[in-house]
Amino acid sequence: MKYSLWTLARNALDYHRQWQAAWRSPEPRAEYDFAVIGGGGHGLATAYYLAKEHGAGSVCVLEKGWLGGGNTARNTTIVRSNYLLPASARLYDHSVSLWQTLSAELNFNVMFSPRGLLHLAHNISDMREIARRGHSNYVNGVDAETLTPEEVRAHVPFINLRGRYPVLGALLQKRGGVARHDAVAWGFARAADSLGVDIIQNCEVNGFDIRGGKVQAVRTSRGKIKVRKRVGAVVAGHCGVVADMAGFRLPVETVPLQAFVSEPLAPVINCVVMSNTVHAYVSQSDKGELVIGGGSDPFNSYAQRGSFDQIEHVAGPIVELYPIFSRVNILRQWAGIVDITPDRSPLLSATPVRNLFINCGWGTGGFKATPGSGHAFAATLAKGEPNELCAPFSLDRFVTGDLVDEAAAAAVAH
Repeated sequence: MKYSLWTLARNALDYHRQWQAAWRSPEPRAEYDFAVIGGGGHGLATAYYLAKEHGAGSVCVLEKGWLGGGNTARNTTIVRSNYLLPASARLYDHSVSLWQTLSAELNFNVMFSPRGLLHLAHNISDMREIARRGHSNYVNGVDAETLTPEEVRAHVPFINLRGRYPVLGALLQKRGGVARHDAVAWGFARAADSLGVDIIQNCEVNGFDIRGGKVQAVRTSRGKIKVRKRVGAVVAGHCGVVADMAGFRLPVETVPLQAFVSEPLAPVINCVVMSNTVHAYVSQSDKGELVIGGGSDPFNSYAQRGSFDQIEHVAGPIVELYPIFSRVNILRQWAGIVDITPDRSPLLSATPVRNLFINCGWGTGGFKATPGSGHAFAATLAKGEPNELCAPFSLDRFVTGDLVDEAAAAAVAH
């Protein structure tokens, strides 16, 4: 059923009892052409574009829990593309371009809000960094503007420009903003299901049948599923576990990344404001909550919870930069599990198993790449080789040394 004003009015006549389920809950078939492991935003987007643009045949998504129950629902919803290096800028800007029309594409409101994103500079080194990144963005076709402190105040009137963390300027990306994380998962799930993709929840992958260097079948908690063509592993935070099942290791480490929201407030901040130097950023949700986060916790863990010292580390700079928030109460806190590579860039790559491909290693900034990642990775799965957007992010770069080193440029890479 297509969502529209007409269908909303028609269903109101019988108290909305006749709406179709947004997606099916099918039993897994014995065999598929393609299997996508992971029912988060990236996995669902991959399955959707596989079915829509590549005539992929039968496709299934295997999710060990419920759709969007991992990092897709445990992030701070920021969208941007002002990265330093050309490979990163191309991939993330492709994603931003898809975000702009995604609600119409999926017939589902993902609540994308291009409200603008500010990166603050607190010292001379920061000013040089944002100038360098701004020039690089211009060369790569990404919008970027350098602001003076007075121009920063025009965007955020209550900011403390001369406190413990003086604000000397900022880099603005006007096309940056936020989107609704749950709606992204639901929209891709509904659209993929409408194209015949089987989305199988509560179906944990626990191994592979590999013969002749290829995956013949995926072993799951709901039985064995044969795969005729290729498997895509899109399991944020647990990619190392899946790789271990397939007999190889990945250069990733897994850490918690936490955030928190305040009690709802009247509209007070109409853009996203980030500070890489103090690892703290803030935006305001449509419900009025302040959405606050920072860097990842400094320890390895698979637990979806963070540490109180990280909350204190983030809350201090937030209150220093925005004194009016000092009496606001924190409503709730959560943590996602992220996998981080040595160069802080993702892996969109073939693996030592010929028909097993990976999409992982997004670190602390995977949400913004959701549609671009799914679009590019679907092309890779369909053809069996990385497309031009994925090629720089291959696993081989850690052998050749051709790294996409965003670690210094991205810092807080949300």
